[in-house]
Formats: sequence, C-alpha cells, structure tokens
Amino acid sequence: MKHDHISFIYYNMDQLILPLDLEILIPEHHLARVVHEAVEQLDDSIFLPHYKGGGRSSYHPKMMLKILVHAYAEKIYSGRKIAKQLKENIYFMWLSGNQQPDFRTINRFRSERMKPIIYEVFFSVVELLRQKGLVRLEDYYLDGTKIEANANRYSFVWIKAVKKYDEKLNEKYRKIAFDIERVLEGELQQESLDLDEQLEQKPVTSKEIQETMKKVDEHLKKDPSNKTLKKAKKQLSEDLLPRKQKYEQQRKIAQERNSFSKTDHDATFMRMKEDHMKNGQLKPGYNVQMGTEGQFIIGYSLHQRAGDTRCFWNM
Repeated sequence: MKHDHISFIYYNMDQLILPLDLEILIPEHHLARVVHEAVEQLDDSIFLPHYKGGGRSSYHPKMMLKILVHAYAEKIYSGRKIAKQLKENIYFMWLSGNQQPDFRTINRFRSERMKPIIYEVFFSVVELLRQKGLVRLEDYYLDGTKIEANANRYSFVWIKAVKKYDEKLNEKYRKIAFDIERVLEGELQQESLDLDEQLEQKPVTSKEIQETMKKVDEHLKKDPSNKTLKKAKKQLSEDLLPRKQKYEQQRKIAQERNSFSKTDHDATFMRMKEDHMKNGQLKPGYNVQMGTEGQFIIGYSLHQRAGDTRCFWNM
C-alpha cells in the first residue's frame, strides 16, 4: 500500500506520525475485528430495556461492549486498566472510536447493563463462528473445572454446624418458654407441665420468639418486679432472637448447599486441585462446566456443586 493513498495526522510531540483512520493499523484477522463483527451482529433492541432515557447522553452500548469483550479476551479485568488501554492501545482506541469512558463508567456498564445480556453476547459469538464454518455445532466435548472465588478462604459457614447450634438454641428457648408459661399461668409446680413434650415440639422460629417476648412485655407492665420474666426477656432479646435470625438467614443463603462464604454468598467450599503447598485445602469456589468444539467454547454453565456428575444434565 502506498503512503500517498493514506490520510495521516502529524503530531509535534516526539515527532509521531499516526494514520487518521486507525483501522488501517488493525490486521485483517486480528481478535479486535472478530469482537467488532460479533458485537455489531447484536440486535440493538436487547440493550434498550436497560436504558431509561433522559439525562446526559450515554456512550453507545455496543461500543462499551466491544471494549469489555476485547479486554476480557486479553485478560484485562480492572476498570482502571481498561480505561488506560483506551488511551494507549490502538486496538482499544479503534473499537471505542477514540472515545475514552472513565473507569467508573466502565464498571457501571458491566455491573448494571452487561449482566442481563451476557448470554446474548456469548451466543452471538458462537453464531458468528458457525457462519464462518469454524464450528458445526455437531460435536460437543464437555469438561469441568473448579474456579476459586475472590473471597476470604477462612470465611466459611458450614450448614451442618448451623443446624447443630440451631437445635441447641431451640432446646434452650423451649426451657425458657416453659418457665415463662409457668409464671403466666400461675403454676407453682414444674411437674404440672410435661417438659419432655415441650422439648419435642416443631422447630422454633424467630417469629415465635418475638411473640413470646410480646407476652412477657405485656405481663411486665403489670408486674415489673418479676425477676423470672425480666431474666427471660434479657435472654430472648440479647441472645436467642439475634442468633435465631442469623441461623435462619444462613439457611436461606445456603438453600441446598452444605456451605458458603461469608464474603461471597454464592461461593461454595470445594476441594480444589493440589496447589504448590500440597495441602488439599477447601476453598470457596465454583464449578464451571464448558463445552467445546474445535478448541472454541460453545457452551458453559456455572454451578455451586463440587461434583461434575450432577452438573452434566444442564449442559
């Protein structure tokens, strides 16, 4: 290609000469072109529901998506580093059309706009590979790997232990509730009620504890000097109720899992592949299943189970 057919712009600083159109510098089969073509295939309508309108003009979502996809392909994940590439890297500059959103805009886009459309983007790339004959979607090779979560490895919550402590709390509550009932009903002899039956009742809930506290409060208004009720109220409000609410929340977070991380509730503790310390430590992570054809990933799924066998059917 002759230079007289190319438009150039001249910079005095460092005597640098750059082409006015950066596309001239992008190799024909470069990854940036693949990203550009794949994103351009997306229907604009998938972005519209995630923009309310009004206020200042937004960067075009396809432009934002291009720089994110290309950054991830180059293993660049930091919003600040991506923003830096937009000023220094010609491939990012070309994809962005020389626009330079800051790191806050980039982070906000991927956390608020990108998340709901990630599957559409992925399968758009797969469709592009099919159109170019690189995959036929006839052969499917599946394997899984465990990915360590970005979470504190010592922040574990074991549901087996939660259930054990919760049951002890239930027993403690029933004994306290038994003493409260004796006072409220004016019974003087503990033998008049069957304690064993009280301890075999259904599991206690935080709502039940709160109802008991209301009954105690009502009685204390009439008899504020009752030491048994005052002691019971203190135990219920300062110890049992907070712990019961915590256990209920932990069970809700875990659902069917046997553990989770306090700093990443979606992560489950799994035994990872041996590291250089050879200690086989349990760490918070995810089980990622990937299907491939011709060395391209054409399907994936994320799981909270350590074993592969119960993840296969989703793939």
